[in-house]
Amino acid sequence: MLGACPLDCPDACSWVVTVEDGVATGLRGNKEHPVTRGALCVKVNRYLEQVGAPDRLRYPLRRVGPKGSGRFERISWDEALDEIATRLTGIIDEYGAEAIWPFHGTGSLGYLQGLEGYPGRRMFNVLGASHHAATICSVAGSAGLSYTLGTSGGMDPEDFAKSKLILLWGTNPLTSGHHLWKFVQDSGAYLVAIDPVRTKTAERCDEHLAPLPGTDAALALGLLHVVVSLGAEDTEFIAEHTEGWPEFRERVMEFTPERVAAITGLEREQIVALGERIAGTRPTAIRASQGMQRHAGGGMALRVLGCLPGVTGDWAIPGGGLHYSTSGHFELDLPALVRDDLLPHPVRTLSMTRLGAALLDVDDPPVRALFVIGANPVGSNPDQRRVIEGLSREDLFTVVLEHFATDTVDYADIVLPATMQPEHLDVIAGYGHLYLVWNEPAVEPPGECLSTTEAFRRLSRRLGLTEPALYESDEELARQLLKGHDLDRLRADGFLKVQPGPVPAGKLQFVSPRAQFAGHDPLPTYTPPADPGDGLVLISAASHYFLNTTFGANPELRRRAGETRITLHPDDAAARGIADGAPVSVVNARGSFEAIAEVSDRVRPGVAGTTKGRWAKDSGGATVNATIAERDADFGGGAVFHDNRVEVVPR
Repeated sequence: MLGACPLDCPDACSWVVTVEDGVATGLRGNKEHPVTRGALCVKVNRYLEQVGAPDRLRYPLRRVGPKGSGRFERISWDEALDEIATRLTGIIDEYGAEAIWPFHGTGSLGYLQGLEGYPGRRMFNVLGASHHAATICSVAGSAGLSYTLGTSGGMDPEDFAKSKLILLWGTNPLTSGHHLWKFVQDSGAYLVAIDPVRTKTAERCDEHLAPLPGTDAALALGLLHVVVSLGAEDTEFIAEHTEGWPEFRERVMEFTPERVAAITGLEREQIVALGERIAGTRPTAIRASQGMQRHAGGGMALRVLGCLPGVTGDWAIPGGGLHYSTSGHFELDLPALVRDDLLPHPVRTLSMTRLGAALLDVDDPPVRALFVIGANPVGSNPDQRRVIEGLSREDLFTVVLEHFATDTVDYADIVLPATMQPEHLDVIAGYGHLYLVWNEPAVEPPGECLSTTEAFRRLSRRLGLTEPALYESDEELARQLLKGHDLDRLRADGFLKVQPGPVPAGKLQFVSPRAQFAGHDPLPTYTPPADPGDGLVLISAASHYFLNTTFGANPELRRRAGETRITLHPDDAAARGIADGAPVSVVNARGSFEAIAEVSDRVRPGVAGTTKGRWAKDSGGATVNATIAERDADFGGGAVFHDNRVEVVPR
């Protein structure tokens, strides 16, 4: 049976499920899909272990112990729905429906069952609940690119096979989205990794530059300084396809290699050499991923990166340009799916990355009901201590739809068992390629698991809601979403390539009136990191074995990942009296977590490296997110996971 990986990865793989006697017995990548090419990742290769895991949630549960204790009793769906409906009705009567927050996460990116389509939003709109802003992942960078390009869509990743120079900027595709690597290899291009950590990908590149975290915009401006100083800008492209070049050129010339070296911690010669290579190589392509924009100047960094192919003219050349996320190219009818027209009146929007503050500080009205859907905020959100404090409120009614007893489930009042990908209908759109992927249910769900869409249909009935749109089937929802696309062909073939829109969409904006109207510098510039703390800059990158906190309970993947480790440069370790393999505490004013020191020059001086994705209750009660601030990036309210200073001390 043809299906699709729903996880928060750019690759959105097409897969094939083998079913024997009603049981899913095999899972492999779809060989016919031009990006998947028959291969899944080390994590998803074990996905059927997740589906059939003995500790999977199969029945509704009600909390019987204190919040955080993880003590529950099994109840029926009727009991669960009755309790939810009664509690919601009481909250609406006393505080109004905006006291309800549907908190959607990236556990699934499905348009029917996952974040992209905000399942349940129709019901919450009818009620008039608060809206949820999914700010935790890529919003700052998408906003930055949009100011420059009019879209965040970028180049077709398959065109990397045509590139002559590829800058892998703040991305580690061999761990996160490895299918891009096939196109990179096919190109034979000169490969440059730009990353504070010498990752698996950086080790395979021709060159590695390790700037200080959060200084990417300065580096890009310094590279452009070299290009312009050589007279290598594409004057024809600039004249015909851009606006604001004279002003931006002045800005570029402010960022001399000497100044940029002082900001980034790189050698002047490295900056000049790479700038000269860019000046003389067409086509040049950039792959920049979400990690590099998770700091105070993250949106501005992507604004500048979007300008670089505009100066060199690479946007006009196949194999040239920038790829951040292809999501902007999918013309899907999301308004028809989420139905915001059902709202009885305008409602407030609550930011995903400000969960702790919203639960503890907001009182107009206070958040009194929280629906957690495809998310594990205790494990994934910034300022872990305050998130836990907020979820511990006895006056907060929390419903969690989940597959496993995550950190967040321990704080739930009601837990609803959700189906997994081989058990429900869904539509996936990759953000690392241009294919819609269809997911056909292959097997019946275990126990009493329900799809998220069905759970909200049943809850709508229990609430006595009469709006017909609340009861449409999954197939009807898919047809509304895919208006203008051939659903029957997509269902038969399993995937369908969409045609990308133009990039830039209109003229490239070196000077952005929209950015100025929003209160930002109209010219792309460098915005420095904002963490006022001392010590080391902590990078918490993706793990090779976890995907966010998905797979955090998988025994084999946990064994492969080993203990939590923090990598220190030998100079930084020596200054702190820390030896390789020593137990350490990683601390700042917000919190701390424990780790084992790994002393290695894989990180540059001044930087510490660890990985995300572990569960707090399996890590001594705290993970790296205990140290991360609940602050916003410059654009869109994005998260600042990598704008984080810590101290590392022996235990």
